[in-house]
Amino acid sequence: MRLLIVKLSAIGDIIHTLPALAAVRRALPDAEITWVVEERSAEILRGNPLVDRLVEVDTRSMRGGKVIEEILLDLGAQVKKVREFKYDVAIDFQGLIKSAAITRLSGAKKRWGFSRSSMREPAGRVFLTNSVDVAGDVHIIRKNLELAAGALNIDVPNSGFEFPIATSESERAAARWIAQDAGGRFAVLNPAGGWVTKLWHAEKYGQLADLLWERQGLASIVATGPNELELADRAAAGSRTGRLTLAQPTLKAFFELARLAEVYIGGDTGPTHLAIAAGAPIVGIFGPTEWWRNGSTNP
Repeated sequence: MRLLIVKLSAIGDIIHTLPALAAVRRALPDAEITWVVEERSAEILRGNPLVDRLVEVDTRSMRGGKVIEEILLDLGAQVKKVREFKYDVAIDFQGLIKSAAITRLSGAKKRWGFSRSSMREPAGRVFLTNSVDVAGDVHIIRKNLELAAGALNIDVPNSGFEFPIATSESERAAARWIAQDAGGRFAVLNPAGGWVTKLWHAEKYGQLADLLWERQGLASIVATGPNELELADRAAAGSRTGRLTLAQPTLKAFFELARLAEVYIGGDTGPTHLAIAAGAPIVGIFGPTEWWRNGSTNP
């Protein structure tokens, strides 16, 4: 079987789809799996041994209220690599017009996705041939697993979810170096988030670092992306003990760092879901988003 998975972004959403990938590979070990992903979100999937082909696209040009015909023209230029193969089944885990359109442009005769009520952009249903009804109050990991089960007629787990992420020795070494610099037992703090409404005050992470040191003997590592240095600096300025270090690891090095941490603390953002995948003890700071939908590895 040749299977096409479409999950474009973002980092947390891709991580939430990994258990479905693991379930598919376990049930169909001989399947040839292609995954279409946004280039800016592809790092976590690169080198994954469960994916035979990774196709990276950039669909940012399709923003701005374009009509479906314009979206199809833009996508057609993006997915030439997808059309190099004939697929038996394509599954849209994203639920957008453009992700559903990619399944149509792939040439797959069977194109599965969520029912209209579960899609973020219900108009995309026109590109799909089949759909799976999923209850609205289901955790996103289970939702993805139910879609895979319905599309491929396979058994999927109810717990003990797998998050296949491939890391290199250099990424593991980078994590060890950051951990060593922290000096012993440590917590990982992440003051960043994709939406302003998801952010807890960065300065309070500095105050939290003080409490972790004084009450638990834990040093803190404030881990952020390169474009989030201002948040990291504000967190550092909020600490009076100075028992924190700043780090900007790659996503995969962050994954390995989280595996070494005593605890991870952050909001509803990609690194939090990556820390969950790493098996770190988590304290999630959730604001406008539903903790029951996104928050736990085994909801």
